[in-house]
Parts: sequence; C-alpha cells; structure tokens
Amino acid sequence: MNSCVLMAKIVRNPQLRYTQDNQLAVTEMMVEFNNLSPHGQPYTLKVVSWGNLATEIEQQYTEGNQVILTGRLKMDTIDRPEGFKEKKAELTVYSIYSLDSESISSANVSEMGSSKSSPAQTAKNDSSQKSTTTETAEDSSELNSENLDNIPF
Repeated sequence: MNSCVLMAKIVRNPQLRYTQDNQLAVTEMMVEFNNLSPHGQPYTLKVVSWGNLATEIEQQYTEGNQVILTGRLKMDTIDRPEGFKEKKAELTVYSIYSLDSESISSANVSEMGSSKSSPAQTAKNDSSQKSTTTETAEDSSELNSENLDNIPF
C-alpha cells in the first residue's frame, strides 16, 4: 500500500480547475518541507487533490499555511529535449489538516464524498470512546470475577 504522511508549508496558492467535461474539480499546489541535512535547501513537491476536497482546499488554504497531508506518492518520468529523463514526485492528497489555526477545519475525502472534523474534535471523540470502553470492561470484569484467576494481564 502506498501511503505518505507529510508535514509541509504551502509555497504556491492552490489553483482550482476542472476536468474537460467540467465534472470533477482538481486543485494543484506546491509545498515545501525540510531537508534532513542541516545545510540543505528545503524540498518542494507538487500536491494534487480531486473532487470535494479540491474545492475545500482552494477555499480554505493559502500560501504560507503549515499543513499535514496524507496521500499517495507517485513518480512521473518526463523526457527532456536534451536527451535525458527527469523524475518528478507528486502527492495525491486524501486528507489535509491545518497546523496554523483552529478556524480551519480538517478536510477528509473517501472515494466519492467528504467529511470534516478537526484534530481536536477527533482527539476528544477518541478519549470519550476510550473512557466508555474502559468503564464497560471494568463492569464486565466485576460480574465475571468469580470465573477469572488473579493474573494481572
């Protein structure tokens, strides 16, 4: 499975366009992320999104935003007139999360639809689900304590 998570800064505003049949939105933007070498220049990467997510990205994100991107990494080979082949990476985004402010919600996309939830809301929901699960486990262990031995794991 090809899945990539990347923390980056948007360096070129998202550009929204549509497919030839004017049915599907496509957004392209450029992001940069730090080089592992302390003296190296940052890397840039083309990011593409489709459908509802493309529209949301174009409306909510601008140059300078810090984001976390999740998607599929693809390598394109380009034949140059000089006689050599150049490889370019492209990330097709499935979800994006803003690191700049609470006002921008995250955008997630499944195959044909989208749903929104902020990272804070997700964490809150996860913690409430965990506490409910823990309480249920404690209740059931009290009911079945006669049938269990005293092993602490």
